Amino acid sequence: MSKVLTHDMIQEAAKYIESQITTKPDIGLILGSGLGILAELIQNGVTIPYGDIPHFPVSTVEGHAGELLIGEIEGRTVVMMKGRFHMYEGYGAQVTAFPVRVMKALGVTTLLVTNAAGGVNTAYQPGDLMLIQDHLNLTGSNPLTGPNDSKLGARFPDMSDAYTRRLRTIAQETAAAHQIPLQEGVYAGLLGPNYETPAEIRMLRVLGADAVGMSTVSEVIVARHAGLQVLGISCISNMAAGILDQPLSHEEVMETTERVKDKFLRLVLALIPQI
Repeated sequence: MSKVLTHDMIQEAAKYIESQITTKPDIGLILGSGLGILAELIQNGVTIPYGDIPHFPVSTVEGHAGELLIGEIEGRTVVMMKGRFHMYEGYGAQVTAFPVRVMKALGVTTLLVTNAAGGVNTAYQPGDLMLIQDHLNLTGSNPLTGPNDSKLGARFPDMSDAYTRRLRTIAQETAAAHQIPLQEGVYAGLLGPNYETPAEIRMLRVLGADAVGMSTVSEVIVARHAGLQVLGISCISNMAAGILDQPLSHEEVMETTERVKDKFLRLVLALIPQI
């Protein structure tokens, strides 16, 4: 399902969305597995199914609703992906990050990405929230491969501050002020859809990863290419393979995100007015 997504296709998708809304968003939100609860708090919201938006793929994963929501949260206009796209569904890296391009075209300047991730750092516990400091792209793919359109960004974008330092500082201070424990670490993005083997988790730990998942990295690469500022938060939904000597399941991921949703909501709602 790999395909080239052009500037014209991005504009066509953005124009359709603009025809459905009255105010332009400046914050983009991408919600991971089980974290769509934030969508219930949008005021004056407009819901657009992904299937109605030109050139948008559709989400096929349980826990990912497949809707774009535009409305107000804490006085800010946001565009929210309730459900994202993954390469393990058969989509190319460029396709999984296409909505980020559309967000940029809509006027978004800051992107908040969330995901459910396995804990690689043995000091973590299921239910922890982790501020993403940096990432390892181990998916074997990159959304910027192929011809570069200079209208979208530079050929060789800098990734030394992929997760904007200023926003990370705000997140740390906000979490402390609200007495929300917040880890900070490196997210490893793998292709999936299988969970990793214990040997792979030992490898990731040696490489410096603190958490592992199957999303996010392509979205962030494209966001930085487009000039967006980025803040990332992982919900540690389970300990990765081999740590607790028990099998892993998507049901456990969903159960954990349900358990920590109040903590997650408090942090994100406190952050939105500040970013």
